[in-house]
Amino acid sequence: MPNDTRFLLRLLAITAAILLLVLTWRELPLIEAEWLAPRASPRPVEPRGDLAADERSTIALFENSRDSVVFITTLERVVNPWTRNALQVTRGTGSGFVWDRLGHIVTNNHVIAGASGATVRLADGRAFNATLVGTSPDHDLAVLRIGVGGGAPAPLPIGSSHDLRVGQKVFAIGNPFGLDWTLTTGIVSALNRELADERGGAIQGLIQTDAAINPGNSGGPLLDSAGRLIGVNTAIYSPSGASAGIGFAVPVDTVNRVVPRLIATGRYVRPTLGIRTEPQINDALAQRFGIEGVFVLDVAPGSAADKAGLRAAEPTPGGGVRIGDVVLAIGDRPVRQVAELGAALDPFEPGQQVRVTILRDGQRLEVNLALDAGP
Repeated sequence: MPNDTRFLLRLLAITAAILLLVLTWRELPLIEAEWLAPRASPRPVEPRGDLAADERSTIALFENSRDSVVFITTLERVVNPWTRNALQVTRGTGSGFVWDRLGHIVTNNHVIAGASGATVRLADGRAFNATLVGTSPDHDLAVLRIGVGGGAPAPLPIGSSHDLRVGQKVFAIGNPFGLDWTLTTGIVSALNRELADERGGAIQGLIQTDAAINPGNSGGPLLDSAGRLIGVNTAIYSPSGASAGIGFAVPVDTVNRVVPRLIATGRYVRPTLGIRTEPQINDALAQRFGIEGVFVLDVAPGSAADKAGLRAAEPTPGGGVRIGDVVLAIGDRPVRQVAELGAALDPFEPGQQVRVTILRDGQRLEVNLALDAGP
């Protein structure tokens, strides 16, 4: 073999060796990492064991109640300024629940107030246009109806609220922020709370709970640990509008009294005594005379109070006032101010006989009368 050829072969061999050394030096960390790295694989799953008893009961409560809770979308009629066509647009959302097999749905009055229509969606995905049956703004309750026919979900079992105790577990199901069928839990934080409404009045006798209630939960059910309806979630107390651990619900004893009347007549008629009262005047008279009660300022002719002989306050020639009767109690429930009078009368029905305790000329008297129907 010629010398030139041997030299060229040696040169190529040396060059190849150098290249191999360079490549090996550059790739050695990768090769080393590949050979020395641990083999990654999923870790074995530890058997969990049985769920705790309270977890199982909560899961069962949700699964048994979920189908009875509905998602409500309210609509508003607007007019396109260019085409002058009327359109239905989404106004807001809320929650509700099935009241009976006839397709009646209970929700809050403020959920549907001012809406031109509403759509009710069931847990199985079916949606129905709802018709308004009746409302009671004084209780923040409303009843809708959907044409669900024989396929209506089972109504929630009814519980009681008069025997609730602070500390009981409660469960709220609703659609907070549009997140369908959300379950939150908590306890009864307080009872007989009062909450101002948008009309300047107050909703009384509310259940306070720390179960998270957010916008969209309104109208959904509050359940006890047996899965029974004990209230209708109505509001939260929060400057930011988010849940701050203070929510309120209309007690089921009120719901079970008001809803049947709304279904039957479309409205709730409060019973009255047939007297005129004024909160500001009442407070002034109470402070002046040192009497806690409701001062009768006027008696409507032919009213229950008139038939029972109740006496109204009268002005005196000197510009003062001579007090008449002062209502101290309705039945066994004390009445100290005007707002408490309406709450004390609310459990009764027009025409029902009640015992009214009054103060007349410094003497306590009891009179029985049949309540009138309010306007």
